[in-house]
Amino acid sequence: MESKESKLTFEAALAKLEGIVDAMEAGDVQLAELLAKFEEGNKLLKVCETRLKDAELKIEQLKQTKEGAAFAKFDTSRDA
Repeated sequence: MESKESKLTFEAALAKLEGIVDAMEAGDVQLAELLAKFEEGNKLLKVCETRLKDAELKIEQLKQTKEGAAFAKFDTSRDA
């Protein structure tokens, strides 16, 4: 079963991560909530890293094709 974070687009995950960082930097978050936000932020960071890595791999595959415009079949499903 996939987590709701793993279904997010890069942009959505990054926006949520930025919101968490802003809330944490504000300094008015209780410790229990701070820990929960930190854990959620780590999950979102992994999503962002995975999306960026997938994009990088697709770009590399595109560069390696002789036609310069054809994508090779690429499986983006991963276990996080």
